[in-house]
Amino acid sequence: MAPALKTRERIVQASLELFNAQGERSVTTNHIAAHLGISPGNLYYHFRNKQAIIAELFGQYEAQVDSFLRLPEGRALTISDKTFYLQALLAAMWHYRFLHRDLEHLLDSDAALAERYRLFAQRCLRGAGNIYQGFVDAGILLMNPAQIEALTLNAWIIMTSWVRFLCTTRGQPGDLSEPMLRRGIYQVLALEGGYIAPEARAAVEALYRKLHVPLEQVI
Repeated sequence: MAPALKTRERIVQASLELFNAQGERSVTTNHIAAHLGISPGNLYYHFRNKQAIIAELFGQYEAQVDSFLRLPEGRALTISDKTFYLQALLAAMWHYRFLHRDLEHLLDSDAALAERYRLFAQRCLRGAGNIYQGFVDAGILLMNPAQIEALTLNAWIIMTSWVRFLCTTRGQPGDLSEPMLRRGIYQVLALEGGYIAPEARAAVEALYRKLHVPLEQVI
């Protein structure tokens, strides 16, 4: 039998569920406390305000992305690594989707979080650039440094804006589904179409088919 979660962990978990389902702006600390059946005072004992909960959740998201957005040690990249990176990104996006949906508001509301996010974005861009270079070194992609830089930035723009795009076309955050996010991953992969080495094309196109979600399911 799994041990019961501590109150602090329950607050974080419930907040993530509510933020994802309803959007962060629609959820107050009173809503979170009522959802857990605890007093607002008990919640404030662990977190001084909603921003502190959001900062905790961002820290979890940041750590998850930092853990996989890096090159493997001691070997070249393979097509299976491409699958790993895309699936890991999808999992992180889906689990913390409220962060992507409400990002501008969250950063406008918390200067410290905005600075953390700026540094996080810089790390992600460096990490993604290194990974693309790794695929070039492995002979999977054929790109020069300027193309790597442009592809890295374009991929970042899609990844960080995809959930907001879905919300503008689908409505409420609760209407989002994992296949809709998978189409966002497909869009990132599609950016590489013109750079795939001939010997890698069959394997990459198989990955295209695996990730593709018909557009009518998205908009």
